[in-house]
Amino acid sequence: MHFIVFAALCSVAVSVLLKHCKSQQIDILQMLAWSYLLAITLCYVWFQPDFSHLSLTDTPWWIIAILGLVLPGGFIVLGRSLQRAGVIKTEIAQRLSVILSLCAAYLFFNEQLNSLKVMGICLGLFAMLCLVFSRSDQLAAFRSAAQHQGAMCSLATVWVIYALVDILLKYTSGLGLQFAVTLNLSFMLAFIFIFSFLILRKTQWTIRAMYAGLLLGVVNFANIALYIKAHQWLKDSPSVVFAGMNILVILLGAMAGLVFFKERLNRLSSAAIIFATAAIFCLAKAI
Repeated sequence: MHFIVFAALCSVAVSVLLKHCKSQQIDILQMLAWSYLLAITLCYVWFQPDFSHLSLTDTPWWIIAILGLVLPGGFIVLGRSLQRAGVIKTEIAQRLSVILSLCAAYLFFNEQLNSLKVMGICLGLFAMLCLVFSRSDQLAAFRSAAQHQGAMCSLATVWVIYALVDILLKYTSGLGLQFAVTLNLSFMLAFIFIFSFLILRKTQWTIRAMYAGLLLGVVNFANIALYIKAHQWLKDSPSVVFAGMNILVILLGAMAGLVFFKERLNRLSSAAIIFATAAIFCLAKAI
């Protein structure tokens, strides 16, 4: 469970850093380019991929291609969704992507259920729903999304992409010797994708974005690496990793909001923390 805890801490750190940098008018796409450049180096040093085993048949090029596009694409889609649909509805789509991940755990990874896992997942979903509707205007805001086709399209894309990343990282964790090569090449492709976009946009590069991007690279790589380690450690319980990660992000994100951004908790937000804590306890006992 410790890998999930530290991965969630890094995930929340990524969100806090992005929110702070956005308020400081730092170009997020520049940050992403620097972060993936550093992630390539960290991945090579930490996992030591053996590129001598690259081949047209054995290397999972399809995973590399999809991950290389959806990892940076997720940030871009998230930004567009925030613009078109707003923070509340984007948060709903992002958090509830865990439903697709949990379905994949049983349909594709053949996980066996037990009572504690079911209880933990149910409590976690209750926590997410409490968080989703923790403000009086959230339900109305969610319904109003149907009035705007572009907003609904962005929300659906966020929902699918975040679940797809979860599922692909789980699949990558079981590739054995090909795991490190796949992850490193995915980071390389993500860097090429973002860098090419910035060049075509004729971006004015800044030192502030570079420093922020390198810091983002450290925490984002740690988030992904620890998340994959959690899947390797709990290879027979992907639902525990999928649900545990999302529940912990809710719990730690609420704490970060209280400490760093002076946000207030209402009754439903407090209930979300209680449900999330109980869910983590159940999932930890289920391992």
